[in-house]
Amino acid sequence: MPTLARGCIAAALAALLTIGNAAAQPADAVLFNGKVLTVDRDFSTREALAIRGGRVLATGSSEAMRALAGDATRVVDLGGRTVIPGLNDSHIHAIRAAQTFAVEVNWTGVPSLEEALARLREAAEHAPPEAWIIVAGGWMDIQFKEGRKPTQAEIVAAVPDHPVYIQQLYEWLLLSPLAMERLGIAKEADLPRPGRLLLGADGRPNGEIAGDALLLGALFNKLPRPSLDQEIEGTRRFFAEMNRLGVTGLIDPAGVSVPPSSYRPVMRLWQEGALTMRVSYHLSSQQPPGKELDDYRNLTQLLPSGFGDDMLRFGGIGEIVTWQTWTDNDPTEDAMAHLQSVLRWAARERMGLQIHWNPNRSAGWLLDLMEAVNRETPIADLRWWINHLHDASPATLRRMKNLGIAWSVQDSLFFSGNRFAAARGPEVSAHAPPIRTALEMGLHVAGGTDAHRVSSYNPFVALRWYLDGRTMDGRTVLGEAERITREQALRMYTINSVWLARAEDRRGSLEPGKYADLAVLSADYATIPVQQIGDIVSELTMLGGRVVHAAGPFAGLASR
Repeated sequence: MPTLARGCIAAALAALLTIGNAAAQPADAVLFNGKVLTVDRDFSTREALAIRGGRVLATGSSEAMRALAGDATRVVDLGGRTVIPGLNDSHIHAIRAAQTFAVEVNWTGVPSLEEALARLREAAEHAPPEAWIIVAGGWMDIQFKEGRKPTQAEIVAAVPDHPVYIQQLYEWLLLSPLAMERLGIAKEADLPRPGRLLLGADGRPNGEIAGDALLLGALFNKLPRPSLDQEIEGTRRFFAEMNRLGVTGLIDPAGVSVPPSSYRPVMRLWQEGALTMRVSYHLSSQQPPGKELDDYRNLTQLLPSGFGDDMLRFGGIGEIVTWQTWTDNDPTEDAMAHLQSVLRWAARERMGLQIHWNPNRSAGWLLDLMEAVNRETPIADLRWWINHLHDASPATLRRMKNLGIAWSVQDSLFFSGNRFAAARGPEVSAHAPPIRTALEMGLHVAGGTDAHRVSSYNPFVALRWYLDGRTMDGRTVLGEAERITREQALRMYTINSVWLARAEDRRGSLEPGKYADLAVLSADYATIPVQQIGDIVSELTMLGGRVVHAAGPFAGLASR
């Protein structure tokens, strides 16, 4: 008998055995009459699935799954809707974003400057006297129909009695006069580190500041911190917002402005059993350059990589592994030597590691270090990965593949692809990021957003970007040769991302025995026009079989 035939028979017998065993005890819930994209090895599609004990009991036809229901089983008619595994963002600054989410103004996806200013006014109406009004990121001027940023005069007209802070990416900031006064900024020399205080037509400061992540991070850190209760509430709200978008898991890379105290809210919710997201978190050193290794040794004495449970787990160090090698500038030999000492320590300690690295022009130096460490202590089984690296060359990708280094790709070029193309030229931008090339090489590639200061946290915006390569203003930048299929993109955002968290045997696909983490979508991801994918939301999100978001026809399930 041919091998393929034997395999099919074995699979059929296994399925029958699973259903037979499942029938011994009724399911807790059955979702039927749908289109279940299991994201299993074959990317199988089923009509229904059954859940018991927080895990997928079985998948199959509606008739077969309904036969697993008992008197107490919750039976949900999907009405033909598509179900996918819960999405997992492999690179999102969720812990930092969540801390201030309850006290910030959100411009993510706002279509006009007029509406954005209206949100400032609304926030001021409900804010305590003289409280700060803050927009910390997640927006771009090209998303507004007016096609421009707000002016200082406009934000003062909208909010005359509060200090206003509005940040775009890690490059531009707008402050109201009251905010400049509170921060003690009257001239360029008053900035925490070299930056540019922009001037208006009258030659006087107009509230605009140009700088980088270190500058804007330092200014943001001068703002009043929310109380712990506000941080906890912000975390609840931000995770609920992610649930609305079908996200059930995330990997937080730490980074700028994330000291150890930042983890208090997520730890508190974890202790209370109130998390609605599976969180894998990392630590970046907050010590001065040269002191990072000592900091990691101290922070991780009682925190081995992988410590925790399936709701909250310590993943390792990064994404800022050392401060002198974090920026896009060419690092010095001393800086690279210090980075190597940290990499060597991490390998010996079997510590997880992910690293921020943007330019391919210096990626070879990073891989030189990793190869040297690998010769001393093999690293392939540690599942280290590189973030960003949008212009990765085939040679760089091959070296990563040989080392077992994975790649986490974000959709930042959806927001800034036009500027990237102008700076690097159409030939380079057509292959940035080279996702298809990497996948065809067999490299492990995961999806994410890098939200919320530099991008939107909407995973469907990222999924659309991977498919059509069109920027926020509709310009096609990514070439067809590097665009991927819907199946590949969904795998990047589910099982591939979960692999980085070492949890692919427990979640990331809808297969028997895995957690019932899933999202019922407002539109069929598999068939709708690509340009509409960014508009998808979840109408029902479940985490371990528990409803964490319900809307539309499923709204009644929220309280059950």
